[in-house]
Amino acid sequence: MASEPPVYLQPYERASREHGGGFGSLLWASPVTQRTRFEAICRMVDLTGRSVLDVGCGRADFLDYLLGRNVRIAEYTGIEGVPALVEAAQAKGHANARILQADFVAEPERLRVGADVVVICGSLNTMDARDFYATIERAFEAAGQMLVFNFLCSPQLAGASYLSWHRTDEVMGFVQRFSQRVRKLEDYLTGDCTVAVGK
Repeated sequence: MASEPPVYLQPYERASREHGGGFGSLLWASPVTQRTRFEAICRMVDLTGRSVLDVGCGRADFLDYLLGRNVRIAEYTGIEGVPALVEAAQAKGHANARILQADFVAEPERLRVGADVVVICGSLNTMDARDFYATIERAFEAAGQMLVFNFLCSPQLAGASYLSWHRTDEVMGFVQRFSQRVRKLEDYLTGDCTVAVGK
């Protein structure tokens, strides 16, 4: 009998049983709020010519977003733990892209793919505080130049029981332990924050 997935993956696994590799399995409120977060990431870092690791890539929608806006990155790697979403991302057949199936929380070494920029969009929202902060630190270590991530920063968007939120000042204090090149953006969606951490 297959073992039960870890708590942070269970909401995605449940959704994928209903939606397969469709948008509903990503647990975003809507394509609009997903795109708004993608826009915030691109306001924080110019990805042109850089290799990108998309942590918890889902269907590789972030790559679709970049291509749709003519942002020409050097290479894209997505890492995803939900099989239905891995299959959906791989089925797109994007050139210069590879999709890895792995639980990056349980196997943080899988983050070390040599990417210039590591991006985490939405994938921290189902983690408890221990996994949340450990993943941020491991992702920063894996980044060649910069880590950019977003998280829920108030209860406003964390209404579902499986979602968690974190205070912005506490998150900023944590990342400032290992970098002084830290910026945040909170003007795009009430209750969400994007942070860029440079090497």
